[in-house]
Amino acid sequence: MAVKEYIRERFFPHMWCPGCGHGIVLNGLVRAVEELAINKNELVIVSGIGCSSRISGYVDFHSLHTVHGRALAFATGVKLSKPKLNVIVPMGDGDALSIGGNHFIHAARRNINITALVMNNRTYGMTGGQYSPMSGVGVKATTAPYSTIDNAFDCVELARAAGASFVARTTVYHVNQLSELIKKAIVHDGFSVVEIFSQCPTYFGRKNKQGGAVDMLKIFKEKTVLIGSDKKKDNPALMERGIFVEKELPEYCKAYDEVIARARKA
Repeated sequence: MAVKEYIRERFFPHMWCPGCGHGIVLNGLVRAVEELAINKNELVIVSGIGCSSRISGYVDFHSLHTVHGRALAFATGVKLSKPKLNVIVPMGDGDALSIGGNHFIHAARRNINITALVMNNRTYGMTGGQYSPMSGVGVKATTAPYSTIDNAFDCVELARAAGASFVARTTVYHVNQLSELIKKAIVHDGFSVVEIFSQCPTYFGRKNKQGGAVDMLKIFKEKTVLIGSDKKKDNPALMERGIFVEKELPEYCKAYDEVIARARKA
């Protein structure tokens, strides 16, 4: 099936700002699904509210556009009722780890077979550029004109500590790695998290003097390294990319089926 068969062309051009990285994530997702040759009728995409959440309207899968921070709760209901479906949840950094933080850690704890794509642009882009739980200390935002003092969550460490059985990170600059990690996350039997650093030139880049989209992509290139790179030893500030966790754990829906089977025998 051609890549274009997976998108709703009637809704293009998209609503993202020029230079936004989220279109690259959409490209990576569609290419991953196409390479896996997954039937569209076996896919469900669930999103909340935010720039990232608009993806659900652009892909020609079964889709739910839900409320802010609750996408994983809706996705859990879909997966429990139809466990054979592939459920993918694109979220922004605020959507996933601020209002949605509790749902995030419990989905990871349960190890339910859902793929969470956390698109981290370090700002609330849709609502005016407020700082998010991922912004970090020293970042300027509309709600922090003199810079933030809040420490940022480390999405990878949070997901790992909460029990996610697949945890990875990449950026929209690294397009080939992006598609490969999404593919591995989808086929993994358990809760999968892929954190994707995505540029927001409109708010984050402009306020923090990082330039336009190309300049921000160069930052992703220069400030990140593959896991285990010697460059990290020389410069601890570099951010690592790749797969941090990949292990087999009991999957929630299958474990629940076993409970039902035992109950029927009782």
